Amino acid sequence: MFMKTTVLAGIHFFKKCTANAISSRSSYIHTSAFLRKSEDRKEMLASMPAKDEGTIGEKSVDIDTLLNRRAKSFPDASTATQLFNGIPFNELPICNIRVSPNNTIISVTDYKGVPRLIRSCGVEGFKNTRKGTNIAAQATAVSIGVKAVELGWKTIRVKVRGLGPGRMSAIKGLQMGGLNIVSITDNTPVSWNPPRPRKQRSL
Repeated sequence: MFMKTTVLAGIHFFKKCTANAISSRSSYIHTSAFLRKSEDRKEMLASMPAKDEGTIGEKSVDIDTLLNRRAKSFPDASTATQLFNGIPFNELPICNIRVSPNNTIISVTDYKGVPRLIRSCGVEGFKNTRKGTNIAAQATAVSIGVKAVELGWKTIRVKVRGLGPGRMSAIKGLQMGGLNIVSITDNTPVSWNPPRPRKQRSL
């Protein structure tokens, strides 16, 4: 019914324009239907969410939300013997997160350093450039966190090494996997005398 009235109104307007054009020797061009169509398309495209394949990089994650107690954030002399969930701090299992721009490797060891679980973004099924994303790191951390809980570990220490998009996301994924994180240590090596950089590429 609506389509019929629209067509009839268009025919009526066209006849009116033709009559006016013949009488006044001027022409009218009516393009509101095309304009409306393009405006609708613009509105539709504006309302669609942005395309995100996980390659944009890491959003800022508030690290303070991972810490349960803000009063005592830094270790002291008595931290090694302090009990966390009935286990001394120096006997807690350690989760080592090795981050690079191209991949994230997560391993869980006991307090002596014997590795028990090792997972990477490539093992999880991410290929090529997607291995180096924050989404891949978080998915890997969630899976290894679930496996650590199955082994009976609830409370762990975390050591992060390297720079890349998966640093904060991996820590968040471990928490989402059901692990309780009591300390986060950054073991990123910093060279005071780095090697000379390569010469600038000529184009």
